[in-house]
Amino acid sequence: MKAKTWAEALKPLLKQYKNKKHPLEYKNLYQLVVMVVLSAQDSDKHINSLAPALFKAFPNMKALAKASEETLMPFIGKVRSSRNKGAWLMEMAQSLKSDKNIPLTMEELTALKGIGRKSANVIMREAGVAAEGVIVDLHVVRVAPRLGITKSTDPKKIEADIMAVMPPKTWAEAGMALSFLGRETCRPKDPKHEDCVMNAYCAFCQGKQVIK
Repeated sequence: MKAKTWAEALKPLLKQYKNKKHPLEYKNLYQLVVMVVLSAQDSDKHINSLAPALFKAFPNMKALAKASEETLMPFIGKVRSSRNKGAWLMEMAQSLKSDKNIPLTMEELTALKGIGRKSANVIMREAGVAAEGVIVDLHVVRVAPRLGITKSTDPKKIEADIMAVMPPKTWAEAGMALSFLGRETCRPKDPKHEDCVMNAYCAFCQGKQVIK
């Protein structure tokens, strides 16, 4: 399917999830950044459950900059790779010093330890700044090849393929919409084909390898 056709085909999906907030239950940009770092290889539900206590103890970057492993680990110790993530967050806080210094560009965000392109795309989308890429989480890694947008299972290649077929103004919503489709409908097992807004275009649903 050509780029122009994918841009048209995905319109109902973008409409369905337009401006829907990310599942991480953050209250401000500081909380979002911390939760995004913690959620890597872990579940949003788990991070949401520990967030209230964590942010009561460390309400902002200034407070987090004063944390030590001893004071931080009681709040994040059950998170996957907690020691690495804790070290990244403390280093980030000591570098930024204040919430107002949180960057909102791809280059600056990915320069921070613990933040890759996926995380940066999430932060930028939720902050409402112009997208410089497309969110490709584990759900998008599953959904995009199923639809036929890409043949790859590599997140970087999937992101590039989606960017190639979608107008830049849709990038912020496209990745998040595909992620929500994967969370709610296009599940790993027994996807709900009959409920899927993309079933008319989906290569997986139609029993094809790729739509051309």
